[in-house]
Amino acid sequence: MNKRYPDSGVELSKFAAKHYDSIMNIASFGLYNMFIQKAIKDLEVKSNDKILDLGCGTGRNILLMNKYMSDNSLLVGLDISEDMEKQFNFNCKQFLNIKFINKRIDQPFELEQKFDKIFISFVIHGFPHEIRKNIINNAYNHLYTGGAFNILDFAEFDMNKMPFHHRLIFKKIECKYAFDFIKKDWKNILEEYGFDNFKESFYFKKYVRLLKAEKL
Repeated sequence: MNKRYPDSGVELSKFAAKHYDSIMNIASFGLYNMFIQKAIKDLEVKSNDKILDLGCGTGRNILLMNKYMSDNSLLVGLDISEDMEKQFNFNCKQFLNIKFINKRIDQPFELEQKFDKIFISFVIHGFPHEIRKNIINNAYNHLYTGGAFNILDFAEFDMNKMPFHHRLIFKKIECKYAFDFIKKDWKNILEEYGFDNFKESFYFKKYVRLLKAEKL
């Protein structure tokens, strides 16, 4: 597989993309499903929301959001993987308010629609920081004023203060860019792009965070 970002862990192989949900379940010892349900609930989705999921994968998260939503809502998933696209369309085929767009999220793009919420889950940490800025700009440009950019990813923490076994696992499974991501002050970064009124929810001993940032 030729990666655009050789040190990234979010550019998946064909095998990993095809079996992504199963891999996540196994890697988390079955905890991922309960965790993602809790995180989606913490999004505080409204019935008529328009939501964009960046790096949507198989549609697993969008289907969880859709449980809180009406037929008048809109859920759009963006992903570049053709294997993810096939799974997404199969999983979501019965819902007319859900659609998939094959598009890179790490490059500037324009959609005709704006959204109440934009969601990105364990994707943004896997890019070089200069590329993350493109993702933030894409989110800002596609939100209504007062809309929320929701980043579910690693929190900010000092890896050297982690228990040894946690640190060992983190170093083993995470890519180079994740080590940089956890050192950043993400509220300060997002403020520079026009976001404010932050809200946080934490999981897994505060190593994982859902950060909500409102577009001013």
